[in-house]
Amino acid sequence: MKRYSGNPILTRESIPEVGNEICNVSSVFNPAAAKIEDRYLLLLRVQTRGRKTYSMLAESSNGKDFKVIPEIVEFEGLEHIEAKVHHIYDPRITVIENKIYVTYALDFDNVCRIGLFTTTDFEKMKFIGLIGEDDTRNGVLFPEKFDDSFYLLERPNEIKVENGPITGNQIILSKSNDLINWERVGTVAEGNFHYWDELIGSGPPPVKTKKGWLHIYHGIALHYSPVYQAGVMLLDLNDPTKVIARSSQNILEPREVYELTGQVPNVIFPSGLIVEEYDEAGFAKESSEVKLYYGAADTSVCLAYSNISRLINQCYE
Repeated sequence: MKRYSGNPILTRESIPEVGNEICNVSSVFNPAAAKIEDRYLLLLRVQTRGRKTYSMLAESSNGKDFKVIPEIVEFEGLEHIEAKVHHIYDPRITVIENKIYVTYALDFDNVCRIGLFTTTDFEKMKFIGLIGEDDTRNGVLFPEKFDDSFYLLERPNEIKVENGPITGNQIILSKSNDLINWERVGTVAEGNFHYWDELIGSGPPPVKTKKGWLHIYHGIALHYSPVYQAGVMLLDLNDPTKVIARSSQNILEPREVYELTGQVPNVIFPSGLIVEEYDEAGFAKESSEVKLYYGAADTSVCLAYSNISRLINQCYE
């Protein structure tokens, strides 16, 4: 992928003050992305100096120059959760049958869960429920149903890293008929021990192409200190547990100063993807440009470019 020359596109200085909550923040990173009509939208993770996390929205007419709206995104319906929610962060946006769904990671005392929300204006998020496994992260919905079922990629937290948090090395597929009750379908992919993607997790929601579901994911190398990178895989259109091809090399790794230094050094975290062109059947055109939005060093938001054809080819490299 090719980095945008104007990176980073959003920094802590880009965040306007909002009351007493948002003031001189520490960072902005890991955005979800969507293009609604001619509007490019980024749903941001904003972190204060007290390490509280808020969601804010940024908009653009060209996908490069974003302005952050001076409002905090509201979450409705969380009172139905009995346990205390400490943080809501790392959103992903999926549009299914013209309805906008947003998945977030929700931190509780001892576990992380995926929270599913819906919205019409990105100003308020209506809580649907906690979905997927009992301790899990990196939840992304497929943009269409399979035999009237919703499909979800997620990464169960089942691995304890030495001197680190509980994490995971599998992306699994789950399904649901009602968005409330979920069952595991199978394992999609696992980490490659000794290589660039020893631990893995989903990035943006998959993109439908004629060659398969194109899915960008993050991989973590643990050889020295953790290094977060982005890779790509191609999943079967009818059975996404089948990996058709998977890149042996990353498509983006920390190299620039803004990726190498920050709150968490050596991090590229892909979380938002916009495909510019689809055909009439809903497949991404292979010639279409794609914009990948990612968090850099848990400190800023950046942009990289590629196209569908190049990313599909990389799956076989």
